[in-house]
Amino acid sequence: MGILRPEVSIELLNERGSEYLPGYLGIEVLELAPQTLRSRMPVKKLHFAPNDFLHAASVVALADTSCGYATLAHLPEGAQSFTTIELKSNHLGTVREGSIACIATAQHLGRNTQVWDAVVSDEASGRKIALFRCTQMILWPKA
Repeated sequence: MGILRPEVSIELLNERGSEYLPGYLGIEVLELAPQTLRSRMPVKKLHFAPNDFLHAASVVALADTSCGYATLAHLPEGAQSFTTIELKSNHLGTVREGSIACIATAQHLGRNTQVWDAVVSDEASGRKIALFRCTQMILWPKA
């Protein structure tokens, strides 16, 4: 396991999300490699909660999108799709300007599940602002 699907590219992932939540939030895939995906999101007012802190859901959206795109790129041959069955996040800080970056890393690439970890950080300083883990269930065509 851990082999990239040749038909999945950075361009395809960015295009695929353009009219959905990832595109609206400004999420951009920067790098795709075996067992890893790197992305970023510029911080805008729409990413904040009314208390002027970066909304946790914005951070989770970046991490979950990154792990989801990475799962798509690492689906086993013959698999149809995937769905998130569990996610967890720990929020360590916030940013008020600039961009946040995410690195998603595979922890388990099985036939029926994948587990991905993501670290979200302030792109400028590298300071970690969130730790994230999700479990993806692999969906197979119905017989």
